[in-house]
Amino acid sequence: MSSILPTKVMRTFYFKKSPPKPSQAPQVGGSRAGKQQQQQPQSDAGWPFPNFRLRVDDISHPGAQVFFANVNPDEVLRDAAWAVFSWLYTPVTVPRHVESVVLVLRSMDGVAHTMGSDIYKEIHFSLEWIAQHAHRAKDEIQGVLVHEMVHCYQHDGNGTCPTGFTEGVADWVRLHAGFAPPHWREDGGSKWDDGYASTAYFLDWLEQSHGRGVVRTLNLTLRDRGYEDNLFKEHTGKKVTKLYSLYRESLTQKKAQSVPN
Repeated sequence: MSSILPTKVMRTFYFKKSPPKPSQAPQVGGSRAGKQQQQQPQSDAGWPFPNFRLRVDDISHPGAQVFFANVNPDEVLRDAAWAVFSWLYTPVTVPRHVESVVLVLRSMDGVAHTMGSDIYKEIHFSLEWIAQHAHRAKDEIQGVLVHEMVHCYQHDGNGTCPTGFTEGVADWVRLHAGFAPPHWREDGGSKWDDGYASTAYFLDWLEQSHGRGVVRTLNLTLRDRGYEDNLFKEHTGKKVTKLYSLYRESLTQKKAQSVPN
């Protein structure tokens, strides 16, 4: 009798919700967080951390080996959730419908994406991408998971938001959590909702020029209504096109000031 050994092995791990010890409280680090101190939770009290699960489609993949060599799955997922809670919500406003978040490490094109229902979310993360970023694996894994965890919790006006806005909010949280990758540049993009880092830096400027909490307020407004063009004007007094124009002017001034005389 002969046996056939599979070349790929799938494993699922379960992590119970357990309060971190004070010394193990999730940290929101990095340059942006250094400017604006965040209070870390001493327990789960008041914060709806979901049950975390991990599925690895190929534990022999180099990306899987890099992942486990650099991060603790339970801790990195908790840290990502806490970054979302702390930058977008309070214990009163944080969504409580997400019961389970499953991280799926698998071979696939792209970087990562999130899918699921109101109560169940899956974050699919490319093993190839992890392997390609082995030189800065911990920060890259944390940054991508923060971005995708935002998609598990953010409000999008019941699907009416410009995709660039939702992606920009996700990267804005990543930026403030301290996990902006080295290639990110504050170049302004071609329009305010280009998405990702371009929109993230625009939202960062918006917070600096119109007060901390603007992004949080915009997100919460989209909980109960669809996206409308006057959304930004309601909370800043200016249309988003005018805000973006002012932002581009600020970048031009900043660039001029950085040029040696």
